Amino acid sequence: MKLIILDRDGVINHDRDDFVKSPEEWQPITGSLDAIALLSQAGYTLAVASNQSGIARKYFTVQTLNEMHSKMHKLVRQAGGEISGIWYCPHSAEHKCNCRKPKSGMIIDILQRFNAEAEETWLVGDSLRDLQAIAHVGGKSALVKTGKGLKTLENEENKLPEHTLVFDDLMAFAQFVIQDE
Repeated sequence: MKLIILDRDGVINHDRDDFVKSPEEWQPITGSLDAIALLSQAGYTLAVASNQSGIARKYFTVQTLNEMHSKMHKLVRQAGGEISGIWYCPHSAEHKCNCRKPKSGMIIDILQRFNAEAEETWLVGDSLRDLQAIAHVGGKSALVKTGKGLKTLENEENKLPEHTLVFDDLMAFAQFVIQDE
């Protein structure tokens, strides 16, 4: 199983300090949908793992989140790609749940669902907590400089999991993975 797990905000779509709260605010990062299509067409299975504490904070509802994800699926398909599943944590940090990254609950669930080996699985994220979630289970981490990625690199470079690779964006990661095959 060639599985790649993607964080959503800051990797696929533009992130916002005030949260992405509606389908209208959900806007893809240039090249991200084409990167997903490239990976899909190269035989990779793609899943999304996203912290969505905006639900717990009552900034948006699960219904609105589903509408955002419907838009994402539609645009990814139009680009020629496929996202095979979306996992999200609706909790805030205060809930102390196992699904909120940097904990690995979502990641473990995705690996089990796709019967994938952690050591062969990439997680692409823009924050330290994304990378820690895959590192805790022995997977491979990639940091993109989009979203909060540059700030993560600037402020937490010495905390990145060992062997983390850094890319300008999701397309640069996709091209690397396909060439590396």
